[in-house]
Parts: sequence; C-alpha cells; structure tokens
Amino acid sequence: MSAIDPATSAELEALFKLEWMMPTGSFKDRGASVMLSALRQQGIDAILEDSSGNGGAAVACYAAAGGLHAKILVPASAQPGKTVQMRAYGAELELVPGSRQHTAEAAMLQAEHIFYASHNWQAFFLQGTKTLAYEIWEDLGFQVPDNVIIPMGAGSNVLGCDIGFGELQRAGEIDHMPRLFGVQPANCAPIHASFAAGVDVPVPIEVAPTIAEGTAISQPVRLKEVIAAIRRSGGSTIAVSDDEIVDGFWQLAKAGLYAEPTSASTIPALRRLYQTNTIRPDQVTVVVLTGSGLKATQQTSELMGMRVRHN
Repeated sequence: MSAIDPATSAELEALFKLEWMMPTGSFKDRGASVMLSALRQQGIDAILEDSSGNGGAAVACYAAAGGLHAKILVPASAQPGKTVQMRAYGAELELVPGSRQHTAEAAMLQAEHIFYASHNWQAFFLQGTKTLAYEIWEDLGFQVPDNVIIPMGAGSNVLGCDIGFGELQRAGEIDHMPRLFGVQPANCAPIHASFAAGVDVPVPIEVAPTIAEGTAISQPVRLKEVIAAIRRSGGSTIAVSDDEIVDGFWQLAKAGLYAEPTSASTIPALRRLYQTNTIRPDQVTVVVLTGSGLKATQQTSELMGMRVRHN
C-alpha cells in the first residue's frame, strides 16, 4: 500500500500487517494463546493479569477457552471497548485509578495471592509473539523484509521478531535480519530515551497522558533486551507526538485501514524514516498495525467530535 505524505506530497510505500485479524482484535492473541496453554498444562487454574486493554482482552479470551479463572487489572481510563470485551469472556475486572504503571504496581501486590500471568514478564508470551516473524516471512513468499516498523510499549513484538527472525536465520531460511524500528509516543517513551542516550538502562523521562494508551508503559521490564534486539538488527527507535499520531490515524482511515491510535503511531514514524532516507522505496518495509480501531471507539468518537468543532 502507498500513502501520501501531506508535508511533501511524496508517496510512502509500505506493506501493512493487520494484527487485528486475531480473534480478540489485536496481536496480543499470539502471546496469550501460547502462555495460557503452557500455564494450563502446568496445572494453573487461576491467573492475574494487568493490562492497558488488549492484553487483558486476549488473556480473558484464552482463559475462558481453557477453563481458567482470570482476574484482570486495568487503568480506570481504559477504553470501554476493551473492558466490555473482558467482562464478556467472564473475567473478573478491577479498575485501578491512575496510570498504567499504577496498575502494574497494584498487580505486583496482588501477585502474593494469585498466579501472576503478566504478558510482560512471562517468557512463554514471547514464544507466541515470535510467530509474527514467521508469518511475515511466509506472507512475503518466504522472503525476509528489509524493515519492520512496530508500535512499542513493553516491546514484546520487537522481541518476538528478534526471536522469530533469528530462528529463521539460524535455520538457513533467511540470510539476514530485518531492521527493527520501535515506535513510542513522545509522552511516554522510556525505551526511546535510553536508546537515544546510548545506554541500556532506564533514564529519567517525563511522562504525560497519551492517545497511544497501548504503548504507555513508563517502566518496561525488558528494556535492556528490547534495546539489544533493536541494536542487533541495525534499527532504531522513534518517538512521535500525539498530534502526529492523530494525523496518522486519519491517514490510515482515508486509506481504508481502521486502526486504533496506538497503531497509527507507525505512520509518522514511517514518514520520518523516509524523510531522513533511513529507509528507501526500493526496500521492503512492513508496518505492523497491532490493534483494530473498533477497540478504541470512544477515542475515535472524541477525535471526530474535535474535528467537527474545529471545522
């Protein structure tokens, strides 16, 4: 697909991987299905999860399918499209006041009493997200792309691509790794801040609310591993403003792709990578759209209302 860059009238060439084709509408199904299957096999019958929305919906879904009780902690500000979905699967839901980090801290406290199946901590989750790499390879006729652009919060898709493409390279199926580009909202970009500083430990950042709530994780637990994966691939990180994300959302919508705002952060990142000649039109670039716009109906209606008022 190509899209027009409003700033330069140039075409931005890319292929889009629509992760909302999963049963719950986001990429989180990849990791949740593997993680819950492994835990169920080990005899776990009740789990605790914390999430901004999509992870909780996926965990609730596969817990229901496997007969496990799921308790999901989410920020009180989480999108209703996601919390309603969790309740429909039969999960016990707790709304936590404050930020996404407050929700994670609340889950850590409750983990003393129930098995903590955090998709950010559990290694089996990454064994699910690595299938993204295999599927991209298959979709491209068993060829490796040059670049993969990924919305990044805790970085599980970055790590999944690192694991999956790494396995393909070691098996002799591909001859090089694609460059991985992780995109974060400027209002909450801890991995980008550390990467830009040339370190692999947390650095002080200012955190503010962002429309890209799915990637608003201020203290990612695998920061060091994510940075190592990006550097190993020859890629980089990009931080984009909320205004840029909103523009990206409308650009995708006009092209017939209804993504949640978190996914739309990839569009200004793609534009910037083209403008700096970091990626080129003759390269194969895959942009991962991690979640459906249907998961963020309230956000979208507010954006549409703002547009009406501004017009």
